[in-house]
Parts: sequence; C-alpha cells; structure tokens
Amino acid sequence: MKILAIGAHPDDLEIFCFGTLMAWRAMGADLALAIATDGAAGGDLPPDDLARIRRAEAIEGAKALRATPMFLDFPDGALFADAALIATLGKLIADERPDLVVTHAPNCYHADHRALSMAVSQAISFKAPLLVMDTLAGTGFQPTIWVDVTPHWPAKEQAILCHQSQNPARFVETANKQAAFRASECNQPTTARAESFRFDPRFPFADIRNLLPPAPSTTSPAQKGLLRPRPKL
Repeated sequence: MKILAIGAHPDDLEIFCFGTLMAWRAMGADLALAIATDGAAGGDLPPDDLARIRRAEAIEGAKALRATPMFLDFPDGALFADAALIATLGKLIADERPDLVVTHAPNCYHADHRALSMAVSQAISFKAPLLVMDTLAGTGFQPTIWVDVTPHWPAKEQAILCHQSQNPARFVETANKQAAFRASECNQPTTARAESFRFDPRFPFADIRNLLPPAPSTTSPAQKGLLRPRPKL
C-alpha cells in the first residue's frame, strides 16, 4: 500500500496528520510526502534564507517516517488552483501511483490550503481516492474517519518541534487539544489522541476502509467497566 500526503507548507503534514502517517508506516505502508510551497513567507527572515531553513526542518521532521519530502517549490502565500499547479500535481500522482492521497480540507483556514485542496481534487481524477485532513481547531469540519494515534503522539510532537523557525510549541499545544477532543468523540480517556479526516465517496472509490489505520476503540476503559454484567442477588 502506498500513501501520498501533500501539504501546503513545510510543517503542515506534521501538524495535521503525522500521527496517522506513523500509523500507516507501522502497518508497513510506503509513504510519499510532498510540500507544495517553499515556505518563504512564514517568518521575518529573508525569503531565500527562510525557504532553505524550512526545507531542512521538513527533512528533519520526516525522519521518523523514514521518508524524504518532495518539494514542489510554489511561492508561499500565493498558491492558486491554476493550470500549473494542477499539472504538477497530476504528474506527481501519476509518477507515485498511490493507493490513497491525503491533503487539506477545502475549507481549511489558510488560502494556500484551500487552493491545494481544490487543485489536488482536480488533478487526482480517477487515479486514487482522496482523503482530506481535519481543519485547524476542527473549525467547520465534520469527520467521517477517526484514527487512533495515541501510540504515535510523542513522535508527532517531536516532528512538529523540528520546525523551530515557526515557534512550534504553539502548534503542539493546538494539536494536543484538538486530538484529545477528537479522541473524546470516540469515548476515549483524556490521555488518548485521535486524528480525524473526511472521505466523500465518488466513483469508482466508494469504500476505503481496507486502506485505513485502526480507529479508536468504541468504548473507553471506564465504559467497559460499566458494561460488565451486574452480579446476581
């Protein structure tokens, strides 16, 4: 199984889906990672310097996945779902031949995320099913899939912290809150973490359950205790 994950900026895959990527890796999946923009607008340093720094941070962040990101190098903050981006993504998908593509939600907070989502949806055609990641803080997002990432959470935090140019502690905090909430939707304890996604079936891809890592348990340890048979009087 091969998974192609495409993020708009050098730290997006770490923030939005790194735990699930780790879960896929644990299943033995082959991972291909792509970053659409050069990240040069994400700070106060000269753009060329920042792009170089952020590329190095992305490479370091992906080491736990035993993968090296591919850099498409479109301008940060100026991504459009135009012919150039769609053609580049189409070639990437054709070259990688993934079983599943993961990218941003079409209503995510950043304009680059929204443009990439639209372009991937256009470029993917009939080549593979498309899974979209949760939005920042879950705003306006209705998941259809939850993945248990509790065992992989320390690796996710470390991957986010590799992006030192981005003040990454704030993203660790946000990701923790969001993943704890998503786990709570599955009746999991406060120590559990889950990442969520949305899959909208479209022909010829109606069901992708055989491609997914395990979901959280449907009952928490406390709930399992409550469901024990009552002793006979």
